[in-house]
Amino acid sequence: MNFLRFLIAKTFFRHLGLAIAFGLILLLGTLIWLRIYTHHGQTITVPNLAGLTVEEVADVTASRGLRYEVIDSVFSSEMPRGTVLKQNPRANSMVKTNRKIFLTMNAVNPEMVSMPRLVGLSIRQARLALQNAGLMLGEIKYKPDFAINNVLQQLHSDSVINEGSIITKGTVIDLVLGMGLSKETTRVPDLVGMGLQEASEVIADYYLNVGAVTFDESPVNAADSSRAFIWRQYPVYDEFKRLNMGMEVDIWLTLDSALLPQPDATLIDED
Repeated sequence: MNFLRFLIAKTFFRHLGLAIAFGLILLLGTLIWLRIYTHHGQTITVPNLAGLTVEEVADVTASRGLRYEVIDSVFSSEMPRGTVLKQNPRANSMVKTNRKIFLTMNAVNPEMVSMPRLVGLSIRQARLALQNAGLMLGEIKYKPDFAINNVLQQLHSDSVINEGSIITKGTVIDLVLGMGLSKETTRVPDLVGMGLQEASEVIADYYLNVGAVTFDESPVNAADSSRAFIWRQYPVYDEFKRLNMGMEVDIWLTLDSALLPQPDATLIDED
């Protein structure tokens, strides 16, 4: 009876009301604090920092309420030295205030590597050795020698470069291969539809060289150029045509698929 009388007393309802009010105030205060702490609804567009120096990055990020941290440094000839090469999050991403942007900088000094020994290797082995050393395969030349398609000389800027020479990573190395004691020939590869990198490897596999590389007006930047594909080549593909090893193949690249050769309608069966 005393407990029942307590439940219907004014004192109980007054304390209950105070407890509910205190709980609501506490909940509301927590929600407001969380909104302020997490910057709820406040987002910032990440600026494009590529090509900026660290000093310029500091100014740009501070003005937008962002932070930055340099996490790596590599060398690339495609960007000015000492500038941003990559960023994470990417440009135009939406982030909260005070978000940290992680940067990869283009090194001021290029990375140096040791020239491997390629003499005596096959062209495929030499290309793999160059790739592992961070070097690029350049022009392939041929001269009469019994060691067919084996490397006779490794050249840089038309001069022999010895094994162990310290050179810049990404340097182009030309090779002189043996063509046997007779004039060797090779087939013409079909390059139409390939990208430049894939075509360069195929051309090398056929013991030929990349000649003139021409882009039409469709690629407008480096990213577009990397996606462009070959729509024309010279000499044109012919399964019966032969070329002397070491000859050049000219290629034309585009992003316009309408330039690709269309199949001959007369060869398509109509069911």
